[in-house]
Amino acid sequence: MHRHVRTTLATAAAAALTGGLLVATAGGAIAAEPSGIQGDFNGDGYRDLAVGAPNATIDGKARAGAVGIVYGTKNGLDTTKRAVFSQATTGIPGTPEKDDAFGEQLVSGDLDGDGYADLVVGIPHEVNGPLTDWPSTGRLTVLWGGAQGLASATDITSPLGGISSLARSLVAGDFDGDGHVDLAVNSETGQELYRYFDIDVLKGPFTRTGSGAARIHLDPLEETGTDAKQLVAGDVNGDDKTDLLVMGTGGYPYPEDSMPSRLYLGDSAGLKLSGTLAHAGNDFADRQAGAIADVDHDGYGDLITTNPTDWADDGPVLGGSVLVTYGSATGLSERAPVRITQDTEGVPGTAEQADRFGQNVAAGDTDGDGYADLVVGVPGEDLGDKADAGMTVVLRGSASGLTGTGAVDFTQGSGGTTGSSEAGDKFGSAVRLTDFNGDGRADLAIGAVGEDSGAGRVWQLKGSATGITTTGSTAFASPALGGPSGPVAFGSSFSD
Repeated sequence: MHRHVRTTLATAAAAALTGGLLVATAGGAIAAEPSGIQGDFNGDGYRDLAVGAPNATIDGKARAGAVGIVYGTKNGLDTTKRAVFSQATTGIPGTPEKDDAFGEQLVSGDLDGDGYADLVVGIPHEVNGPLTDWPSTGRLTVLWGGAQGLASATDITSPLGGISSLARSLVAGDFDGDGHVDLAVNSETGQELYRYFDIDVLKGPFTRTGSGAARIHLDPLEETGTDAKQLVAGDVNGDDKTDLLVMGTGGYPYPEDSMPSRLYLGDSAGLKLSGTLAHAGNDFADRQAGAIADVDHDGYGDLITTNPTDWADDGPVLGGSVLVTYGSATGLSERAPVRITQDTEGVPGTAEQADRFGQNVAAGDTDGDGYADLVVGVPGEDLGDKADAGMTVVLRGSASGLTGTGAVDFTQGSGGTTGSSEAGDKFGSAVRLTDFNGDGRADLAIGAVGEDSGAGRVWQLKGSATGITTTGSTAFASPALGGPSGPVAFGSSFSD
C-alpha cells in the first residue's frame, strides 16, 4: 500500500478493517503486549476467534444462543485455550430466553482504548419490552478484553438512550478518524406494517459501563431510497478513516424492486454520502455479504458485494455471483466493475441453481504478497449425490484485481482436509480470513452449520507462501471448547 502501515493502537482496528490486510508485518513483527492487534482479546500478539452458536439451548431455553472463543497461538488456533459465554455465564447481562440468538452477530474492536480487543455480541431477538411496543427487540453486549482474555461484560448504550431495535448487521471502525473505534448497527424501525432498516453510529471511546461518546443517526431510506439491510466497513479512499457500505435489499423475484447499494465516506464530522453502486443483487428475504479489501494493491479498498441467489433477465435463478467495484482517492473508481461466478474462467465448479456462491465472503492476504485475496462460501454446492454438502473457493488478488486465475476450492476431505462431505453439511456457511499464528499470512476459518445434524463444526486451514493449504488443517465443534452439544449451529458466525 502507498500509505504507511502503522501498528499503533489508534490505527490497528481501522487498518485491520480495510479489506483484511494484516496489521502485523510479515514475519510476525508486532507491538509489545498489549498488542493493539485487531481481534487479539488477550494481548499476546495473536488474533483470536469468536464463533457463534445461536441455536444453542441454554438452561433449557431453545435457541438462546452461545459464543465460543478460541485463542490464537504461534501454532494457530488452540482449542485448549478457550472459553464459552452465554447469558447464563456469570457476569454476562441478561437471562437466557427462547429464540434470543445470542451470538448471531459478532464484531471485535478495542472499544475503550486499553490495547485489548473487545467483543461485541449481537442478540437480535432479545425482547426488551412488550411486543406491542415497536421497536422492542435487540441487544448489544460487549465482552471486555484483558490479559486473561475476555471476561467482564456490559450492555452497550449511548448518550441518547439504549439500542432497543432489531440489530441485523454490526460493524466496527474509526469513521471519524479520531483514533477511537466506533460501532455502526442497523435497526429495524417504522410502523408495524411498514418496517425498514436505518443506522445508528455509536462513537467511541466507550466506557466500561457501555456508554459511547455520541450517537449519529442515518436514515438511508429517507436520504437515498435504500434500505440499510447489510453493513460493510473499510477504507475505500485511503484516508485512514473507515467508510461504510450500505447494501440495499434485492428484489428477487422482481428485479425492478431491487435497491442500489450506497457508500458513505468517513469524515471528521461523521459519515457523508458518496457514491451509488449498481445493485449487486440478493434475494431480499436473505442477507447478502460484502467486504472491502485492496485486491489490486493500489492503496485503496475495493468494494466486494455478493448476490448468492442471483437471477437472469429471463427469470431463472442462477448459482450466485461476486461483484468487485474498485476504490479510488475519491471513493468509487470509474473502472468498470467485475462480476465473478462459477462460470468465470478459472473458478472451480459450475454455476447451478441454489449453489449460493457468495452467501459469505471474507478477505485477507493468504500468501503475504500484499494483495488481498477473497474466500467465497458456497454452502449450497452439491457434491455428487450429496445435496448442499458445500464448498469454499479462494479467489486471488493481483495487479489486475480479483480474477479467477489461480482460484482453488476446498471441501471436507479434499487434499487432506479433515472430515468427509455429507448432504446438508453446508460447508462454507461462514468464512473468515485472519492471521491466527502471527506469520504474516491470513489463515482460513470455515463453518459448516449443518454438520452432524445441525451441531455445526469449524475448520482451520493455514496460510502459506502459496496461499491456503490443507496441511495441518484441524476441525473442532462446540463440545471441544466446553460448549453445549446438539443442534447449536456452531460456526454460523465469526468475529472479524
